[in-house]
Amino acid sequence: MRLVVGQIVRPHGIRGEVVVEVTTDAPEDRFAVGSVLDTDPTAPARPGNGAPERPSNGARTVPRLAIEAVRPHQDRLIIAFEGILDRTAAEDLRGVRLWVDSSDVAEPVDPDEFNDFQLIGLAAVDTAGQRLGEVVRIEHGPAADLLVVRLVDGRDVLVPFVRAIVPTVDVKAGQVVLTPPEGLFEI
Repeated sequence: MRLVVGQIVRPHGIRGEVVVEVTTDAPEDRFAVGSVLDTDPTAPARPGNGAPERPSNGARTVPRLAIEAVRPHQDRLIIAFEGILDRTAAEDLRGVRLWVDSSDVAEPVDPDEFNDFQLIGLAAVDTAGQRLGEVVRIEHGPAADLLVVRLVDGRDVLVPFVRAIVPTVDVKAGQVVLTPPEGLFEI
């Protein structure tokens, strides 16, 4: 499974550096010098100056970008990739999403901590085992994380990811147990 860890926002300067919006909890691991990231094959690209090229069928090749240098900048990162040598090549990467394979992501050490991809797709059940829906996404809020659960009737509801409401997460069994307070699914 592909996990998006960032997106190239824009070029920075004239030497091929780019500004990257980070979307991972572990930027120091994902964006270390020497790391190699895959790119989103659907992102736009204009060929030239080391930028990804489009074959004659119009599909974009999927280059891997190796990190040559990285530094923090205003809650983002400025990254220099190998082979991206000037502003034109960096401009061609604007909007490209950067990703890693989930098999390359280490399991959390804490048994009460989970990677988002481990939770997405789990069945949401009540304490009696009755299916309520499925976890379709995780929203990271300032106070708490929220599970976005698509109920069996097709509605999406936000469920605070706290032990009082989500007492059990069993990734191997493929389910989370919910004990929602009255009215949580009525909104």
